[in-house]
Amino acid sequence: MPESPGWALEPKWDGWRCQIHTATRRVWSRHGTDLSRQFSDVAAAAADLPDAVLDGELVAVLNDGSGVAFDRLQSRAGRRGPRRGADFTVHVALFDVLAVGDADWRPRPYAERRTELLRLLEGGPATLRAVPSTEDRGQAHQWVGALAGVEGLVGKRTDAPYAAGLASGWVKWRQRHTVEAVVIGVTGRSPAAQSLVLGQPTGGKMRAVGVSLPLTQQVRLAVAPLLHAAGEEMRELPGTVGGLPGADPVRFRPVKPEVVVEIEVDQPRLEFGRYRHRPRVRRVRSDLKPEYLQPPEA
Repeated sequence: MPESPGWALEPKWDGWRCQIHTATRRVWSRHGTDLSRQFSDVAAAAADLPDAVLDGELVAVLNDGSGVAFDRLQSRAGRRGPRRGADFTVHVALFDVLAVGDADWRPRPYAERRTELLRLLEGGPATLRAVPSTEDRGQAHQWVGALAGVEGLVGKRTDAPYAAGLASGWVKWRQRHTVEAVVIGVTGRSPAAQSLVLGQPTGGKMRAVGVSLPLTQQVRLAVAPLLHAAGEEMRELPGTVGGLPGADPVRFRPVKPEVVVEIEVDQPRLEFGRYRHRPRVRRVRSDLKPEYLQPPEA
């Protein structure tokens, strides 16, 4: 993370990026999908704010105060607003202003946009709030793990205009977690594309929980001599197990579940029985046996 003056640091929330048009009560995803029906509660709350276009993150806050749950957002798909009896409430962590009325605020520096964001949200709905912001690196690091749902930090130049995509100039720092998994298969047509199919004990059985990112040469050379084929037939996993919703099935060659590897994941918990993003294999754990692994947190 940047340490020089002129950088503002914000918490990175575990949610869905969104854009809110308050005047029209519309909620849009980062890919241009209209989410106004699924998040009608957010759209209705936005009507209480002045005419503006706001950038932020949809976050599912659990009603028992235990934190946030990314998978709860997916339960809104195909629905019209909140479900009666749901155990969460959708909040929006807002971090930027793109327009106010007919005025385009994107060319203005971050510091000005931040001041205007706080003004727009003053006295507004409790579920629409500005993210914290600080130029103190030590304070920012304390947010990670202390504030429920914060998975990292985002650094922004205080004098920079708003720009979309890679042109934004934002610096992102994400907290990583390491866990162990068992190699149960190999996929990829070439050495540069080779990945491991990863399993963990769940319900008394070894179940696939993800497909790794392509292996580095160092890891590939270390793990290859340890693997033994488990039959000649290729097998398939749904694309979702590889962290790719809507993707084609993953074909792989099964191997005997004998090798344990240390993997790096964004979230230590499984979502729908798999890791949300493809893990990175860090090293072989020759000191561990598959039968000693603990079931992963769901």
